[in-house]
Amino acid sequence: MVSSVILVPALLNGLMTGAVYALVALGLTLIYGVLHIINFAHGALLTAALFAAFFANKLLGIDPYVAALFLAPLFFGIGYALQRFVIGPAAHGEDRNILLVTLGLAVMIENALLYAFRADTRTINLSYAFDVVEIGNSFLAVPRVVAFGVVVAIAALLWFAMRWTDTGKAIRAVAKEKLGAELSGINVAHIYAVTFGLGTACLAVTACLLIPTYYINPHAGNAFVLIAFTIVVLGGMGSVAGAMLGGLFVGVVESFSGLYLGESLGQIGIFVMFILVLLFRPSGLFGERA
Repeated sequence: MVSSVILVPALLNGLMTGAVYALVALGLTLIYGVLHIINFAHGALLTAALFAAFFANKLLGIDPYVAALFLAPLFFGIGYALQRFVIGPAAHGEDRNILLVTLGLAVMIENALLYAFRADTRTINLSYAFDVVEIGNSFLAVPRVVAFGVVVAIAALLWFAMRWTDTGKAIRAVAKEKLGAELSGINVAHIYAVTFGLGTACLAVTACLLIPTYYINPHAGNAFVLIAFTIVVLGGMGSVAGAMLGGLFVGVVESFSGLYLGESLGQIGIFVMFILVLLFRPSGLFGERA
């Protein structure tokens, strides 16, 4: 029997880690919810955002948390442009073409980063990277606590925007019935691009939250994609609330798996859970059948 002195910190650290996973999954599930495709370029775009946050700090001396304020709009614009002027036109209205285009984008982005920066692993040194906050008997890393608070705020903001703003209502209309939304005067191509931009902006914020304690190389973003896909399936394909709750749950599962099985085997629990969800609850927690 493991003592609560160990279990409580494992639970809290799992929630902190899960929040970051949830933000990656939020971008993925937003895109799936409207475009009904999995964005294979998600990991590559996260890697690009990590490099952007890294060089904003190294070259301009900008703290990653401050960098998020301008990288998020920048990557929203990049995502919007990719969907509106590359993915959309190249797909010719076929979902399978979108899958191939995003896969091609992933290969191009990763190889461009590999060519420009080689395979070297990079990190940055920040004064607060190893600071901790004491909560009871638990010591939580400051960057993880900050990340948790930011992710909760972003999830709440997205929920409010999707529910109460005109753009959010248009996104939900297109996700529910594309043809009906188009007949109602909604610019579907614009909504597709806005949704893709929002998903990409989530990656920019994620990169800024990760960079204080995470390494960077041209394949770094791929480590999060399989986990994010697991979260999307667990929470329900296209469900924002499901992605948030699923991310927290996956973080806790990984933490406890690492506690009982060892650090190197921590992610086994995630993929066992993924298989079980597909077998017994393919609709996830809140979404439609995956």
